[in-house]
Amino acid sequence: MNETLLFTVLVLCILGVLSAVILYFVAQKFKVVEDPRIGVVEDMLPGANCGGCGFPGCKGMADALVKNDDLSALYCPVGGAGTMQGIASYLGKAVADKGPEVAVIRCAGNCDKRPRTNIFNGASSCAVEAALYAGETSCTFGCLGQGDCVTVCSFGALSMNPISGLPEVDEDKCTACGACVKACPKSIIELRKKGVKGRRIYVACSSKEKGALARKACSAACIGCGKCVKTCPFGAISLDNHLAYIDAELCKLCRKCVVECPTGAILEVNFPPRKKEPVTAATPPADRIPALATVTVPNNSGSDTPAVTPHPNTKPQNPSEPTLF
Repeated sequence: MNETLLFTVLVLCILGVLSAVILYFVAQKFKVVEDPRIGVVEDMLPGANCGGCGFPGCKGMADALVKNDDLSALYCPVGGAGTMQGIASYLGKAVADKGPEVAVIRCAGNCDKRPRTNIFNGASSCAVEAALYAGETSCTFGCLGQGDCVTVCSFGALSMNPISGLPEVDEDKCTACGACVKACPKSIIELRKKGVKGRRIYVACSSKEKGALARKACSAACIGCGKCVKTCPFGAISLDNHLAYIDAELCKLCRKCVVECPTGAILEVNFPPRKKEPVTAATPPADRIPALATVTVPNNSGSDTPAVTPHPNTKPQNPSEPTLF
């Protein structure tokens, strides 16, 4: 009995040692050596793990930054240009200079401009409502107002306005991570250049309906008239599927299109108030003002005295008052 137990223990020990030796050589054969720079770059990233860079977390972004020589397609929206420049300097690589962006809501159809035609009685989710039917209004392209974008924002930059029923973006908190863009089933949220002093111009409409149908569904809709395209001196506006779009790279912020838009679908953000031009009475051209007619009548003394015929619009004078010539 003792010999059997001793033999069993000995065999198990030998098998354990052999297994450990085999595992050691296998681990050495297939071991993966991680570049120590990956950890350093990960610490330089903001650590938000928001996915705005296209990777599931900052670890994946750091790995891509270290392993890729071309960083033009890699950008951390939360860290911004400063973070990317620091990482590029550490890695000895070049990175494209990209201006800050901010999320914009391309829908201006509030409750007054886009009246409801029905009431959705279901789960409070834009994704669910969009999967079931077009929405509570006649516009099938506008905001559904259930706040999916607000829910996915990790930075508290989005909130629902209870009066307008539309989401609002806090520019100071928005990091342009793009989570709200992916969450919107109507694709009305877009990342645009923040612009100098935060000034930007964009079409706050996503409707691709023809003019009459779009205007019937929402009074603030783009009707595809093309006036903005014609008035833009820089060719920054294009028209596709009855919907105007402003290219932020070409736009010079002249605001001519804002004035020209008949429905007010083009919004201007963070601009100073426009100067009101003084209202003056229109003066007719000089060649259209009748001249005073001069006639010659004889007087009592026998000499000719010029008399002036009054202007046709001159108010008759009181006979008691002296007439001045």
